[in-house]
Amino acid sequence: MAEHTSSSITIEAAPAEVMGVIADFARYPDWTGEVKEAEVLATDGRGRAEQVRLVMDAGAIKDDQTLAYTWTGEHEVSWTLVKSQMLRSLDGSYLLKPAGAGATEVTYRLTVDVKIPMLGMIKRKAEKVIIDRALAGLKKRVEAGGEPGTDTGPGTEPGTGSGGKPGAE
Repeated sequence: MAEHTSSSITIEAAPAEVMGVIADFARYPDWTGEVKEAEVLATDGRGRAEQVRLVMDAGAIKDDQTLAYTWTGEHEVSWTLVKSQMLRSLDGSYLLKPAGAGATEVTYRLTVDVKIPMLGMIKRKAEKVIIDRALAGLKKRVEAGGEPGTDTGPGTEPGTGSGGKPGAE
């Protein structure tokens, strides 16, 4: 089984507010530097995304990928790769835990297998960069309240470059 990489961050907002930002795929281009387009292809009976197409641009790496999402309760979402030009597999998740007085601990877990050969150590470092940038962007977006004019556009959030969501989440 492939090794995974994970990291956590505390966001000053309730879990429902954090999950609301995570679930709002249409706004990903507003706060992630890498997601240029996001299109929900299918939803479940509760209106939550089941399949999402993401067009990614992380400089040297560009990809058009489709991810399948699974929602577990109100505090966890996971995804797996359906198709991609650059990746062989991708599995990720966000797990939210209340962290006292209106705060949420968010843990992002990611496993990526690229089609091009890459040393395991380099791959895990890349996963760590993706996760840390995604968590920083998520924190900034949630804590800004999502108001117009408070978005973190591409290149404005700390560490913009190859993070974003999943997927690349």
